Amino acid sequence: MADVSGDPAVFTATALPADPRLLPTLTNACLGTRLYRDVLHLNGVYNGAAGDTHRAGVPSPLNVRMGLPGAPAAETFTLDTRTGTFSHVLQVADCTATQQLYAHHSLVHLMAFSITIRRSARATRPITVQLQTPFVPQSQDLDLKHGPDFQGAHYVYGQTLVPEVPGGPRPTVHMLWTPVPRALTLPEGERERCWQFLTAVADSREEAERSWGAGLALAAAGALHAAHVRAWAARWDGCGVELDGPLALRKALRGGLYYLLSAIPPQGSPGFPFHGISPGGLSNGTRGEDYWGHVFWDQDTWMFPNILLFYPEAARAILEYRVRRLEGALHNAREQGYKGAKFPWESAATGREVCPEEIYGAQEIHITGDVLMAFEQYYCTTQDQQLFREGGWELVAAAAQYWCSRMVWSEAERCYHITGVMPPDEYHERVDNSAYTNAVARRSLNFAADVARDFLIPVPEEWADCAQKVKVPFDAEKQYHPEYDGYSPGEPVKQADVVLLGFPLMHPMSPDVRRNDLEMYEPVTARDGPAMTWSMFAVGWLELKELQRAQSQLNKCFSNITEPFKIWVENADGSGAVNFLTGMGGFLQAVLFGCTGFRITRSSLRFDPAFPPDISGLTLTGISYLGNKLQFTVAGGQTRIRVTACAREPPACPLEAVLEASGQRWPLREGQSVSFPTAAGWIQRASAETP
Repeated sequence: MADVSGDPAVFTATALPADPRLLPTLTNACLGTRLYRDVLHLNGVYNGAAGDTHRAGVPSPLNVRMGLPGAPAAETFTLDTRTGTFSHVLQVADCTATQQLYAHHSLVHLMAFSITIRRSARATRPITVQLQTPFVPQSQDLDLKHGPDFQGAHYVYGQTLVPEVPGGPRPTVHMLWTPVPRALTLPEGERERCWQFLTAVADSREEAERSWGAGLALAAAGALHAAHVRAWAARWDGCGVELDGPLALRKALRGGLYYLLSAIPPQGSPGFPFHGISPGGLSNGTRGEDYWGHVFWDQDTWMFPNILLFYPEAARAILEYRVRRLEGALHNAREQGYKGAKFPWESAATGREVCPEEIYGAQEIHITGDVLMAFEQYYCTTQDQQLFREGGWELVAAAAQYWCSRMVWSEAERCYHITGVMPPDEYHERVDNSAYTNAVARRSLNFAADVARDFLIPVPEEWADCAQKVKVPFDAEKQYHPEYDGYSPGEPVKQADVVLLGFPLMHPMSPDVRRNDLEMYEPVTARDGPAMTWSMFAVGWLELKELQRAQSQLNKCFSNITEPFKIWVENADGSGAVNFLTGMGGFLQAVLFGCTGFRITRSSLRFDPAFPPDISGLTLTGISYLGNKLQFTVAGGQTRIRVTACAREPPACPLEAVLEASGQRWPLREGQSVSFPTAAGWIQRASAETP
C-alpha cells in the first residue's frame, strides 16, 4: 500500500488502503466524491433542518470497478496531481485495461471516467473488461424522479426533502449520466478502444444539459480529458512550491496544495456561486460524517491564507460566501440577544447556526473575528475596495458592532471583558477572557476602524474604546499569556490556541513572551489533537530561529498523513474528519508563511526566511501582491525576488523591496530580479524616491 512513485507530484500504489475513508478524492469547486463511493455531492446542496442539515447524497454513477476475467492481473492505482486524474491499470500478458476518473477542472458540473483497452502487438482474441457498479438512482436526501433521456444520457431530478429553516428553499438537483454496461469488449483485430462515461450534475436542468452537451462535444473530439488537463496545467502555472528537501515532505506539500486547489473556484469565473469549503471538502459530509459538510473557521483561518497568497480571485469568492450569508449572521446575534453579526460556528446554506451541539454555536464566538481576519488579509494584499462596496463593509461594520455588544465593562479591572466563551481549545468551556478570542476581537475592531477611515466613514467611538480596553490576559510575573482568566500552567490543551496570538494574529509581544507561550503550551497540548496544531508551533519556532525545534514540530504532522494518497486524518489516531483540508492548510502555512517569514500587514508583505534542517532551499512562484505576481526564492544564503507579471486592469501597484536592518531599497520591475543576502525585510508600494 506504500506510495512507490519517486515523483513528488504522483502518488502510486499496487493496492488500495483497507479503510475506504482513505481512498483518494475527486473534486472541483462544484462536485466531489471519494473513489468507489456510492454518493457524490453538489456544493451548497444540503438536506435537513438546523443541526441535522448535511450534504445531500446524490447517487454516483462513477462508482464503477473494473476487472479482467481469467489470469490474475498486475494492478496499479495512481493519483496524478499534475492532471487531477486517478488511474487504475490492470495488466495481463496480452492486454492492458486503464480506467481514468476525474472531476473536470473547467466544466465544473461534470465528472467523468473512461475505460481504455489496449491489446499487445501479438494478441488477437476479443478482450472483455467486466464493470461492476452498485449504482441505483435513489437517494435518502432527494425525492428523485426520472425524466426523459437527453442526448444518450439518463436523467433524474429532484428536490431535497427538508429545508434548513422552516419555509426555506429546497434546492433541486438535476443529473445526467452515461449508462454503464456490465462489460466492454475490444473486438478481434482492433488494437485499442476508449469508452467515455460522463456525469453532469447541476441545480438546474439548463446547466446540467449545457455541461453535458459541452462534455459530449469534447469527448467526441477526443479532447474531454485534454481540456481537463489543460485547466490543471494553467492552475499549476500560477502556483508553484518547490523546495530542496526530503521526498516525503515534497509529496506532503504537493498533496495538500492539490487537494486545496481542487476545492476552489475555477480561474476566470467571477460571479461563480461558491458555497465555501468544509473541513473534509466536497468528498465528504453526509449525515454523521466529517462535520456534515459544514463550513467552520477552518476555511477562514487555516485554508484561506494559502489560497490568498496565490489566487486572490478565489479568496474573494470565499469572502463573498460570507457576505451572502450576512443575514444569517445578523439573525444569530439577535437570537443570542446581541447586536450586529455573529457568524455561525457551523455554516451551511443560510448562514444561521447549524452546529448539532448547542455549546459550540453559543460559545465559540471567535469565528466572527476569524472571518474578519480573512477580510483584512485580503484587503491588505489586494486593496480591492469594490468588495467592500458590494457588501463587505456592511459585514465588517456588523461584526464590529457585535464585538462591542458582546463586551462588558469591569469597573474593578478598568477594562472590557468577554465572558462565557469556549476558546479554540475546546477542552474548556464557559471561560472568561479567552486570550485568543479577545485578541481577535481587538483586531476586528481595529480593522473595521481602518476601513471606515479609508472610506471616509466616521468611526464610532466605541470601536476604538473597546479595541483599546478589551482585556487580553497576560501574566507579568511569568511573562506569558494565560489561555483565559484562571488558567493554571500545566492544564491540558486540545489544540493550538494561545500560540495563534503570534501567528496569524501578530498580537504585539516581545520575542521572550513569544518563546514563553510556545514553551508553556507545547508540552501540554494533546499529542493526538487536530492536525493543524503542530504547524503553528513550527511557525513560532521558525520565527524565533529555533530551527531544530521547528523541525520537530513539523515532523509531528506526518502522523496525520496517510498512505498512499496523502489523505490527512484530523487526529493522529485516525479519528475525526478525513481528507482534512484544515490540517493540510496549517501544514502549507508552515512552509508558505513559516519558512518565508511572510506576514501580511496593512502597509507591506514582510519576509524573514528561516528553514528547518530538512529544507535547504525554497522557491514560491505566483505570489500575488497588489496586482503583481512574484517569484520568491531563498537558497544558499541569498534571497531573490522577481516580478513575473503585472495586472493591467486595474493596473498593478509598482513595488519595492526594503531590508529591515539597512533600509536598502530595490525597485521590483516586471521581468527583472533583485537578489540580496537573506535577511528580514518587506515588499511595499514603491516610494517616489525609489530609483
